[in-house]
Amino acid sequence: MTMLKVIEVLAESETSWEDAAHRAVAEASSTVRQVRSIYIENMQATVENGRIARYRINAKITFALESER
Repeated sequence: MTMLKVIEVLAESETSWEDAAHRAVAEASSTVRQVRSIYIENMQATVENGRIARYRINAKITFALESER
């Protein structure tokens, strides 16, 4: 049986929510191995001068734990 763990990650991008999701996965992958999925829990944006300045996501990233066999 594979044991999974979920971490919560906040990420932002000046381009899009999709880019913010890519950044969240890249950041998580730099510190944990075997990332399996991302669940976008919340999306928001900051507005400056009537335009979206930054896209932000709150994501849950799932990865597999390694067994010591």
